[in-house]
Amino acid sequence: MTKVIAIGNFDGVHRGHQAILRAARDLAGSGTVVAMTFWPHPISILRPEKTPPLLCDISDRVTLLKQAGADEVSIVEFTSSLAGWTPAQFVEKILCALNPTAVVVGQNFRFGVGAQADGHQMHELAHGRFDVTVLPMIRLDGPFEGRVSSSRIRAALIDGDPKLASQMLGRWFTYSGIVVMGDQRGHQLGFPTANLSIPTRWACPADGVYAGYLHHGDQCWGAAISVGTTPTFDGVQRRVEAHALDHSDLKLYGEKVGVDFVDFIRGQMRFDSKEALIAQMQKDVETTREILAAQEL
Repeated sequence: MTKVIAIGNFDGVHRGHQAILRAARDLAGSGTVVAMTFWPHPISILRPEKTPPLLCDISDRVTLLKQAGADEVSIVEFTSSLAGWTPAQFVEKILCALNPTAVVVGQNFRFGVGAQADGHQMHELAHGRFDVTVLPMIRLDGPFEGRVSSSRIRAALIDGDPKLASQMLGRWFTYSGIVVMGDQRGHQLGFPTANLSIPTRWACPADGVYAGYLHHGDQCWGAAISVGTTPTFDGVQRRVEAHALDHSDLKLYGEKVGVDFVDFIRGQMRFDSKEALIAQMQKDVETTREILAAQEL
């Protein structure tokens, strides 16, 4: 039976990654598509000080790869030993062991010690045992013109630009995590929130207020989202706080939820009083309603 392997780091499973999966599916037909990814991120082994914040954890990556067309996901543990393999060793020990009919990679995929080989060298090393397709990088046109890449998505999030991130992802950027106990101030102010911590290893939009969605399982609610340290109360811990519109009784502590970022509303502000903060939060909620309503047109 035909087996096609799509290879990449696949952080975020953005539109470029999705194109690789589509090409693999076209080649496989009714056969099997295997998405091969690496964990942890290779840079965390090769240059730990340069490790980028990841766009999603490995479990979410597996889910996204299957949604993009993979029948199976092969997670290759990236170690210092693997980093020292020659390109030929990678082909023989990793790829040939799976007996693929074909392999699909992006033009920026590199493998072997020193990242010395690309898809074209892989084709040579295959010696006719499998075909290799090398896809060009996807580019956006219009106001979001430029290459689609995980690093550009991270830069967009740092700039507080979820619209650009969503154009490259092909969906809203989602920050996922376990709901933790906050300071309970949101409930006291009339805007209860689901709070997620922000470890430095995960990518997250810049501090500010956003319109978006909060989802848990099959349930999804429009949400006004705050990212930051709550400067009005001299907070120090950076968090994502999502207020589900028109819901004050959600029981989500200890549950894994996702927060989708649709659009930026404003930067973080320090208020002189609770009353001023509440007035602004009411405006943010109304702005959120307007933004989300426009998305549904």
